[in-house]
Amino acid sequence: MTYASATYVPETRLGFRFLRTHTWQHHVLRVAIKDLKRMIGEPLPQVTTLLDVGCGQGRSFRLLCDAFEPARIIGLDADPHSVELSREEAAREEIPVELITGDCATIPLPDASVDMVFCHQTFHHLVEQERALDEFWRVLKPDGLLLFAESTKAYIDTWVIRWFFRHPMHVQKSADEYMAMLHNRGFQFDAHRVSLPYLWWSRSSDFGLLERWSLRAPPPPGMRDETLVNVVAQKPRDAA
Repeated sequence: MTYASATYVPETRLGFRFLRTHTWQHHVLRVAIKDLKRMIGEPLPQVTTLLDVGCGQGRSFRLLCDAFEPARIIGLDADPHSVELSREEAAREEIPVELITGDCATIPLPDASVDMVFCHQTFHHLVEQERALDEFWRVLKPDGLLLFAESTKAYIDTWVIRWFFRHPMHVQKSADEYMAMLHNRGFQFDAHRVSLPYLWWSRSSDFGLLERWSLRAPPPPGMRDETLVNVVAQKPRDAA
């Protein structure tokens, strides 16, 4: 398997297969998109062009179409094989998608050309995170939205994830650090557009079994290491 960019750390063979599963689409992608849509609120913005960065194997396309009804979807991924699988997925779902094999740090799209950037479980694979965030900012129109959903260092740096998956460990961040990075770049969001899910699959110690068996209550926010962070971040209207 070949990759288009040295700035992206590819998945393991097992991780690659997992991204094709119903578990990934239903319990991870679907849940994240539902949460992000909730935080946007009503009425939803009109989305002419949606850019799915790190689109992987295209399992998000149907979910994004149903949630936001974009007139145009562009999928970007650094792995040529994933892009081909995305093409097959789009054809199977009968969704017209424009696909690009490329790097999040150098997105081949014009300035201010997209209304929404969807970045789901992609950012923690990127070595040059600041450059990628600059590119998200550049291609977004003023008032455009970045839908940012990531696993934090507390989850990535666990034995389960280290054993089965591959990530650039030196760039992993906490939820607070990711939010600070977004703020520092100029993105705007308030507390109502931040979510800190504590989902069963993100708890590598017991996968939430003790709570599901009613043997203990989940720790509240502020009393736990956050494993996930979802943010709806907006590029200001007057941004250059």
